[in-house]
Order: sequence, then C-alpha cells, then structure tokens
Amino acid sequence: MPIILTGCYFKRMNFSRFQRPSRYIGNEFNAQVNTGPVDVRIALAFPDVYEIGMSHLGTRILYKIINSLPFAAAERAFAPWSDLRDYMRLNNLPLSSIETQRPLKGFDLVGFSLQHELCYTTVLEMLDLAGIPLRTEDRLMSSEPMPVIIAGGPSTVNPAPMAPFIDAFLIGDGEEAIEELLETFRRIKSEGTFKKEDALRAIAGIEGFYVPHIHGESTTVKRRYVADLDAAPFPDRPIVPYAEIVHDRVNVEIARGCPMGCRFCQAGVIYRPLRERKPDNLLTIARNTLANTGYDEISLSSLSSGDYSCLLQLIKEFNKPSGEGMTAVSLPSLRVGSVSREVLKEIRSVRKTGFTMAPEAATDRLRRVINKDFTDEDYERALVALFGEGWLTVKLYFMIGLPTEREEDIEAINEMAMKALRIAKRTSGKFININITVSPFIPKPHTPFQWFGQISLDEMKRKMSFLRQSINSKKFKYKGHNEYMSFLEAVFARGDRRLADLIEEAWRSGCVLDAWSECFDFRKWQAAMDKTGIDGASYAERTFAPEDRLPWDNIDVGVGRDFMLREYSRAMDETMTPSCRQACSECGLQCGSKIDSACNMQKPADNPEQTASDATSVKTAANRLPAALRVRCCFSKTGMLRYLSHRELMTAITRAMKRAGIPVVYTKGFHPNPAVSFGPPLSVGIAGTSEYFDMEVLPPFDVQLYRTLLNSSLPEGICINQMSVIKAAEPSLTGFVSRYEFYIADMETIPGSAEPKLTYTEGPLVVIREGKDTDISGCIESVVQLDSGDDMAETIFGRRPAEVWRIILRETDNVKVRLSEIVHALLGCGMEDLEIIRTNMFGWKDGWRKPL
Repeated sequence: MPIILTGCYFKRMNFSRFQRPSRYIGNEFNAQVNTGPVDVRIALAFPDVYEIGMSHLGTRILYKIINSLPFAAAERAFAPWSDLRDYMRLNNLPLSSIETQRPLKGFDLVGFSLQHELCYTTVLEMLDLAGIPLRTEDRLMSSEPMPVIIAGGPSTVNPAPMAPFIDAFLIGDGEEAIEELLETFRRIKSEGTFKKEDALRAIAGIEGFYVPHIHGESTTVKRRYVADLDAAPFPDRPIVPYAEIVHDRVNVEIARGCPMGCRFCQAGVIYRPLRERKPDNLLTIARNTLANTGYDEISLSSLSSGDYSCLLQLIKEFNKPSGEGMTAVSLPSLRVGSVSREVLKEIRSVRKTGFTMAPEAATDRLRRVINKDFTDEDYERALVALFGEGWLTVKLYFMIGLPTEREEDIEAINEMAMKALRIAKRTSGKFININITVSPFIPKPHTPFQWFGQISLDEMKRKMSFLRQSINSKKFKYKGHNEYMSFLEAVFARGDRRLADLIEEAWRSGCVLDAWSECFDFRKWQAAMDKTGIDGASYAERTFAPEDRLPWDNIDVGVGRDFMLREYSRAMDETMTPSCRQACSECGLQCGSKIDSACNMQKPADNPEQTASDATSVKTAANRLPAALRVRCCFSKTGMLRYLSHRELMTAITRAMKRAGIPVVYTKGFHPNPAVSFGPPLSVGIAGTSEYFDMEVLPPFDVQLYRTLLNSSLPEGICINQMSVIKAAEPSLTGFVSRYEFYIADMETIPGSAEPKLTYTEGPLVVIREGKDTDISGCIESVVQLDSGDDMAETIFGRRPAEVWRIILRETDNVKVRLSEIVHALLGCGMEDLEIIRTNMFGWKDGWRKPL
C-alpha cells in the first residue's frame, strides 16, 4: 500500500517547482521497468545528484547485469537536490526509485557506490530520507523488515570510517560478484524464515565481500577482479538521460588497470592488473551503443587510454563508418608521453573534442619521485602536435603537496603553463585557451605514498595562494581545488572506525552533497569535530612508520606491502620504475605474462596517394548529393515529459532521429548539428498536443515509414502526430506562429498548491517588464471559463478538474507573449500551481492557420 500511494503522489506532483525536474521524472529511453514478481529487488543508490550518478559507468554495468537475470530487478535512486529534499521532509515523502517510485525501504538490497570520501554524509542522508536506520546494529534490532545495505567503489578499500553504517562492502570488480550476491540472497529467501543475521553470514562467505558485523577488523578480505574483460557483460543499450549529465556521451571502457605505476595513484593499484578489451569487441559495443542511444560522441575510457595497445587502429576503424553519422571520438585525460600526432589526426577527422593532459608535477626531479615518465622534451613534442592539429583549448592538471616537494617545483607550474602558451603561439598563431587546474595531494591507502601525511591546511593555502597570484589570469584560466575538501578527503581516506561518529554528527548538522561547492560548509565540519572531540588534522597529516598497522590492512588488494615499501624507497631515491609492459616489478599479483596486448589488428600502412584519392571521392560524392527536402512534424509532449526543458526536448528528439536512421542533413562548421529547427518553446511543466519542428532530410524520404520509425524510437510522452514534406519557401515556424491556444486547470489537491481565481475582466493589464510598466492586455484575445463537467476538459486533462479555462493569446507588434506573467496576472498564482496544456498554434496567412 505505501508503494501505491507514493507512486500516485509522485505522478500528481508538479516538478516544475524544483530545479532540473528531468532529474526525477524517469521514463528515459532504454530504462527497464519491472513491476512483475521477482525474487530479489535491488536499488542502485548513487550518493550524488542524477547528472553525476548517471555518468557513472559502473552503475550502468550493474544495471544491465542485474536486469538480465530472470529472478532479479534493479532500479536507480539518486540524492535529491536541496529544494526537493526539503519538500520531501516537509511532506514526509520517502526517497524512492526512479523506475517505479518504490520506496528504498521496500527493496531487498540497497547498494551504494562510494566513489570518493565526500559522499559519505550523503549516504546517511539517503538512508534517512528512505526511513532506514543509519547503523547496522539499529537495522538488525528493528522490528520492521529492512533492506541489506551494501557498498562498492574505490573508497571501499578503506571501509573503516563507513563500517558502522554499511552491512557489506564489495571490494573490487562487481561483474561476477553481484550475480553471486543475488543468487545467495535468492537462496536465503527461498528457505523460508528470513533472518538478516543469516543473510549477513552468507554474504560474508562470498569472496570479495567484507561484512563488518561478521568479520570485525581482523579478518583479511581479498579484492576481486575480472580476469577477462571481453567475457564480462558490458551495456550496449544504456539508459539515455533527458538531463545533460556530466559525461553526456557513449562511454566505452577500452581497458581496466594501468601499466604505469604512478606512486600517488590509488586507482593504478586497486585496478591492477592491466586488462584490455579486444578491438573487434570494442567496435561492436561502440556501434551497437551508438545505434541504441542516438549519441553523437563516444569516449574511449580507461585510466590510461593513450596507452591502449591498439588505439590508433581502433579509432581509424571506428571513424570509417562514423564520419557520415557525425560521431566524434574523445579520450579522457592523457599521459603527456602518450600523445600521438596520428591519434590526434584521427580524433579531429570528425570533430575536435576537449583535451586534457595531466603532467601532475612540473619538474623532472619531482616527476621521478612520483614515477611520472615524461621529460620536458616529451611535453613540448605533445603540445606541438596538439596545437598543430588545430586544438584551441587545453586543460593541464597539476598537484601540490607531493612528497619531497620544493618551492621550485611549485614555481615551475607557471613556467610550464607559459611554455604551453609560447608553443601555441609559435605553432598555431591563434589565441589558445589554456586551463590550469591544481589540486592538493591526498595520500591514499594502498599506494606507495600511504605512509606520508598530507601537508597542513595552512601550507596548502599558502601554496595555492601563490599559484593564484603567479599564474596570469589574463592568459590562463586557473582553478584550484578547495583546500578544505582535500583536507577532509585525506581525513577519511586514512581514517578508522572512530570517524563514523564524526560523519554522523556532520550529517546531523547539515553536511550533505559536500562535493558541491554551493553545499559545502567547512564550518559545520569544524563544529562536528569540536563536538565529537576528533582532530581531523591528526588523521590527514599523520606519517605512518613502515611497521605500523594501517586502518586498511584488513583489505588485500593483491599488491603486496613489500612492493609498496620498495616503491616508497625508490621515490625517496628519485628513481623511476618501468611500466608493467616493459618489465614486471613483482608487485604481488603474479600476473607476469598476462599483461598482453589486446591488439590483433594489422596496423594499416599510411598511403598518401590513397588518402588523397579517398578525400577526393568523398568531396565528389558530397557535391552529387540530391537537394534536401524540408519536412515539418507535428508532435505532442505530454505526461511526465512535460517537465523537459526546451533544450532537453530538442536533444531527446534529435537522438531519436538518429536511432530511427532518419537521413537528416547536418550543418557545416566546427560542430556539425542536425539541421532541425523547432517552433516556439514551451516552459518546463507545460504540456503540448500540437507542437512543431522542421528538419532537412535527404531524398528519397518515405513520410509514413519514417514517422513510424521515429515514433518507435521516441520515449513515452513524445509522439509524432503528423509528418509532411513542405515547400522550401515556407516561412520558419518562429517567423510564422504568433497565436496560441491554452487550456489551464487547477492542480489536484496537493500540499503547497495555491487556489487559482480569475480576477481579470477587461481593460489594461499592466506588469513590470525590464523595469517599465507594460500593458499586456493586447496579448489576451479571449479567456473562457469552462464548466467542470465539460467533455472537452475531461478529454484534454484525462480528469474533471474543478476549474478549467481556455485562453487564446497572441503576439502584438510591441508586446510578446509571456505565459508566466499572463497566468499570474489572470489567476493570481504561478504556473507551478496549475496544469497547463498548449493545444494549438497559429500563424496568419489569409486567416489564422495551423503550421501543418
């Protein structure tokens, strides 16, 4: 019963009250909704907002695996932004899943992804919003059924600070472990009387799971990893968000692990050994994913993408079919030494995407300390290649506070930036945007630098202040990571179980979504430290002796302590260690010859004559293309999709066009886009039953066929009602439309809604626009209040509202229609308190006519 009530309430809420409603509405293309009976339900809960969580590849992988099992179902949940969070608390609404609005409390398992230490308080916030006790001991004692709370992700390699709150930690890769977990849970449930204590004992027996209640702090748990990535499931039909997410593109993991061995890098240790996907498998995944999503960009991601053994051949093969579809290829941050001119040429063949290099340290000496294998000559060669291939924006990433750092190492960061500027001017002769990002070093567990303490907060501030002043703001865009955030990350990265009290106290004082600068308040953390008596600096700055027992020693990531100490010593000696591909360093994983190249492609020989011939053929073919047709579509935007912004609506439709294979024409220039133009936009929360867009397509074009294909590729809530070829000389939609018909009804009674009352009769209606009195009465052609039993009202709204108005508005020569101010002037309330549908648009051509 609570689930049904929550779902109904969810559908009645007006999400235009909140920032970015598309975070919450669901209904995305490729989302899987399983309302039928299943044995095990799990909520994949990401402790951050939607656009961060939906960018996380691990969640997408688990979502595919779980929903492929016949006995299990996975749904998603994210942290709400503060406006919705306050509304939920005020109205006692539980945190629920995106797919079915099932409260998290109603799942068998709730799994959190711990990507960084600043998300810990948000985990507590989501548990509390869901009505779930924060600590394992309280859940075990509860008389109500409670889900098992699990956590995975990189921060679990030191589970101690969160151990009192999490029932079970998955250490390492999840592809195989998640299936074993769900099978185990299914078996326990089928045995009859379900006891959570029994479930925890069973989970503790699965390799890779650390269960604090069972294992305590002494049992060693070994990390799991997938030996063969090609045998592991990978999503080729991922969910396509409406909201613009952080990584809004197809993301294909080309390799896991890194061969380079940077001594500060935790990921380089806990994702060892290096495993590469075979190029043929990657090409299949990439092409299927692009076809199933409609994205126009693909990212080939790994910890060290530039070191993928078959990168150049892979991009060349990928670019063969993608040029016509205007799909761009991008790479994440690259090692300076891996930047290749040949790779750059291939990336820019469709579209230049962003480019980031991570020098980390600005002097050869400090780079030897951290095992960063490039020289100043390598740096210059990489920049010459980059600017020579036309890149105009480059991001450089550095760290301060690294072990053995000297003042000259800090000063050299500005010198390195200036060198990039000089090379850019010499190579391209154009203005180049160079972005400098600097972050304080955070000593992470399971790295050779885990024994070092972080520099003090005062020292961090001094060094960051020096860089802010020394780096010329007119020549560079400088961004320094928040020192207090870095301090807290170090506290919890190196912490023990005693920090759980600090986490809970900070959460109770309002610390949530701490990775967001607009939410972060270090004063609350200071107050929490004072109240709990915990000195954060004693954790962040502590230097461990090699023989000390570390809080994370009960987690075995496979890389031995002896290797870490050898690397520690080599760092002090400023001695480099070769990459795993060059020589095995005997780290303890005993992978040896397993570090093989996945490349089975024959490297194509460059043939300038053939390349020139191909280019000529493409140019000739382009000149022979038939003249484009202009097609006008009438569509509806209803249901939960009325909460899409105009930009989100355009993106949803253009991606659907690509999925449907519509032969749309692309614009020319630096960033080609589909030649599609939309009519006057709708505000967020306003539905429309007769909306329009025009597109240019290549003939032959079967209108009925492509209308069917497009509708099958659109999400529920958007439907193409009509599609017709129109004359090229027809005026644009924005130039033609100037008159609108709206139906407006009161919202169903929910907390916070105002009661609309019509107060306007006739005469001037003055509002303030741009600081001036403006009479908008000329925009109001008619206002008619309908009877509550009117059949038209029921047809349009699907219910019988208590109050319904039909309003006709039109543009005048001097005043444009602004629906929000007209509604407020007429009815005395905001649009968020009403249900509004635009039913028609008209333009003047020997009388008022519809665009189609």
